[in-house]
Amino acid sequence: MTEFGHTPITDKPETPRDKDTILYLNNVTVSFDGFRALNALSLVVATKELRCIIGPNGAGKTTMMDVITGKTRPDEGEVIFGHHTDLTKMDEAGIANLGIGRKFQKPTVFENLSVFENLELAIKGWRSVKNCLFFKLDKATQTRIHEVMETIALSAHASRLAGELSHGQKQWLEIGMLLIQAPQLMLVDEPVAGMTDSETEQTAALLKQISQDHTVVVVEHDMEFVRELGGFVTVLHEGSALAEGSLETVQNNEKVIEVYLGR
Repeated sequence: MTEFGHTPITDKPETPRDKDTILYLNNVTVSFDGFRALNALSLVVATKELRCIIGPNGAGKTTMMDVITGKTRPDEGEVIFGHHTDLTKMDEAGIANLGIGRKFQKPTVFENLSVFENLELAIKGWRSVKNCLFFKLDKATQTRIHEVMETIALSAHASRLAGELSHGQKQWLEIGMLLIQAPQLMLVDEPVAGMTDSETEQTAALLKQISQDHTVVVVEHDMEFVRELGGFVTVLHEGSALAEGSLETVQNNEKVIEVYLGR
């Protein structure tokens, strides 16, 4: 898999009305039994941006993704996709159909199916029983599946059962299962946990490549992986955005050092 360059993103976030904004969170608050998981969180993500979200455990990273995908309803605030779509008024299925895909930390592939079959089942619109039983795979769809397998470096494993893949390969397959649905926004949770160094490097190259055509938001703890991605970084702490900028910028931020990175 070839590592592609990434267009530099300035340390100044886009304004909410910028035409290139794809995701806008404004003063989002979520409370669970009196505990504020998100506390007036505001976040702006640009189209085709590779954004990294870091922060200590309990900072609100998972809750933020739950709100974006409709799993959790905020108590206050707005979550706007594109320029006009308010995600807080939609359910999870509706949000997924808009083109927002989420990959959880643990891969959830169909282990008794081949790599090719996993990607085939993931194609948008193939979820009904009738479609699964009677749909004939056309040439364009086959070509698309092969393109995705090439992107995720699994072309040589097309006929291999997913359960036989390494941990890293399963992660790539699940990323491919999202990618084949042509999402506008991909949310990826700790993709390199448990990977070898080589797999980690390849995953960084994969996500950088994907971000050329899709917006990618990555939640991660591995600072070397975040450095390899080279994207704009947001640091969450106690449910709010504590700092933003390049990794170097946030690593030199005294507040970030105090609450997260240490000295």
